[in-house]
Amino acid sequence: MSRWEPNTRERLVRAALDLFVEQGYEATTVNQIAERAGGLTKTTFFRYFPDKREVLFAAGQQIHARVLADAIAAAPDPATPLQIVATALDALAATFTDERREFSARLRDVIAGNGELRERAALKRAALADATAEALRKRGVTDPSASLAAELGVRAFYCAYDRWAEPTNHQSLAEITRRELDELRGAIATLS
Repeated sequence: MSRWEPNTRERLVRAALDLFVEQGYEATTVNQIAERAGGLTKTTFFRYFPDKREVLFAAGQQIHARVLADAIAAAPDPATPLQIVATALDALAATFTDERREFSARLRDVIAGNGELRERAALKRAALADATAEALRKRGVTDPSASLAAELGVRAFYCAYDRWAEPTNHQSLAEITRRELDELRGAIATLS
């Protein structure tokens, strides 16, 4: 593979994940990631990512927030905040094809094995909830309803993602996410 082949960002992400699995996050350098991605340079890596940690998070966070915001904006008007979030989660889950399941399982394991990456994943999750709440507020949903619906939706998505990434699981992420959100709705009903 040469430096000028397409999909440089994706190649860097896959190379980084492969190296993190093979030799660990701490032992992997940006130079190694760039080289594994097809003889790229460190400079090329930094055109796409601000640091080694971000190679696993940067693109996904922006894409996921945009998918959720677009789906929230397009949701039918008479829907409740949780119905709007459910529609948005369906749109997000649809972007996770079965071809991504193995990659997602490896990614999840690498993140779980490193404190710095777990911290970054928590920040990503919080940012996604904030973006979801902001999209709800743009529709006129006020707080605390917007924030609570966003938090519940993001929690449901991440719980579902962990189950979906299991190699033995054959359900779609959308199915699992809907079930997780329904379980959270049921739990809320028992609190009052």
